[in-house]
Amino acid sequence: MEFDHHPPIEGTTLFDGRMAMKGYALNKMCYSFNEAEARAAFLADPEGYMTRFGLNAAQKEAVRAKDVLAMIAQGGNVYYLAKFAGIYGMNMQDIGAQQTGVTVEAFKEKLLKAGR
Repeated sequence: MEFDHHPPIEGTTLFDGRMAMKGYALNKMCYSFNEAEARAAFLADPEGYMTRFGLNAAQKEAVRAKDVLAMIAQGGNVYYLAKFAGIYGMNMQDIGAQQTGVTVEAFKEKLLKAGR
């Protein structure tokens, strides 16, 4: 089977097999946040929790900073990262604002205009 190869979209991190491998530990940790006990354990000891899942230094720094773009650059999948963001009361609009480099209010306005 042959796949179309499209040029990269500027400012977009392609989540492919390489990135999936790079982000495996980060995504596995975020997936664990489906369980309330895991969320509580993370909040009680974030450093220990990250170490338990084998995050590398760059992934740990991104998590500490709650920097979703940095987590994506470290192989994070946005669907799993949403579970992380939820711990801190962040939603997909907060993540979208980070991804586009605008305020949440500006991102919401952009969404409203796009829906017209």
